[in-house]
Amino acid sequence: MTIPSHSDAILFGILATILGIVFYTASSEHRFWRKFYRVVPVVLMCYLLPSLLNTFGIVSFAGSNLWGMAKDYFLPASLILMTLSIDLKGVLGLGNKALAMFFTATVGIVLGGPVAVYIMSLIDPGTVGGAGSDAVWRGLSTLAGSWIGGGANQTAMLELYGFNPEKYAIMVAVDIIVANLWMACLLYGAGKPERIDRWLRADTSAIESLQRKMSDYSRSIERKTNLADLMMMTAVAFGGVGLSHLVAQSATQAVAHSASLQASILANNFFWVVVTSTSLGLTLSFTRLRQLEGAGASKLGSVFIFLLIAIVGTKMDLSQLSENTYLMFVGILWMLFHIGLLVIVAKLIRAPFFFLAVGSKANVGGAASAPIVAAAFHPTLAPVGVLLAVLGYALGTYGAIICAQLMQLVAPP
Repeated sequence: MTIPSHSDAILFGILATILGIVFYTASSEHRFWRKFYRVVPVVLMCYLLPSLLNTFGIVSFAGSNLWGMAKDYFLPASLILMTLSIDLKGVLGLGNKALAMFFTATVGIVLGGPVAVYIMSLIDPGTVGGAGSDAVWRGLSTLAGSWIGGGANQTAMLELYGFNPEKYAIMVAVDIIVANLWMACLLYGAGKPERIDRWLRADTSAIESLQRKMSDYSRSIERKTNLADLMMMTAVAFGGVGLSHLVAQSATQAVAHSASLQASILANNFFWVVVTSTSLGLTLSFTRLRQLEGAGASKLGSVFIFLLIAIVGTKMDLSQLSENTYLMFVGILWMLFHIGLLVIVAKLIRAPFFFLAVGSKANVGGAASAPIVAAAFHPTLAPVGVLLAVLGYALGTYGAIICAQLMQLVAPP
């Protein structure tokens, strides 16, 4: 029996149950589960199980509105709660390696596109050929926009290069499948970063110092949580969500009056929601509300993050890998170039795996994914993902245009 997509309440209940089962088994003292979770991180299971339900048609998420709910409610709420007690000075003091890995990720996308197109043109020119609005490089420009900035940049590339809308669906499929496969790898690594950091010979002192400082602060103010605390956290989180959407609506309406800004990221409602919720959380961290961390503010924020992870998992359908295999292969080649460049630079500058992962997802996924991956390492690190993702928004259109022009140069006629 396949549960229909319009039953969002049922689908949400299934996802919440899956998360409960994962965390119950992860906390079990049974020998099998202890061995299992030594190999498979909890965060990966929370992501993978919903995707398998979707892939095998056990549950249909087609047409579901859960992603809209997650993006509009859970993401800003988690950002507010997880930045409430943040040590802003510590975040800013993480150093230049974070920026170095972010820009490496951007370059990896800009150059990876034409490299993948060129390689495929040697194997099967028809896959990356085409003329006029059917030219495949035009469609791939939307992937560049998505993988450097996000949805708004992707749409901008579709309009700018005029790719045939009837063939756009496969580009969306390549975008979702390849990006989510890479996210699964990152979430797996986030569960075992020490091994990767040792292989990279990374200097993790700044990250460890920030985590230790935040953990010490949480312990110093920890107290028994009561109903008033829970209601205050709910008020701060969802009051902040409402305020973020109010600011976003006002900002986008103001931008709409400027013709020169209408095509920019400033016209994107989600951009303002993310920026406002993060700014609100950082502002509240300088007030007495910071003490809500002692009652479990970041833990409640983590609940929203894991709900986000589960809902993001529903967007991946592995069966689509068999559709237009060669074009999917272009996307995989592209991502492998991006990953390879990141690994080389991380090795050279001894950057921690955290910077590699968040720098990548700040490009490939933007503000919707970067804080999720950052928080998978530690709740206190979510703002790093947001700050880099906002930078990705700013560079997305420019980087995608450069990438598109390079792909046009190497694409077969």
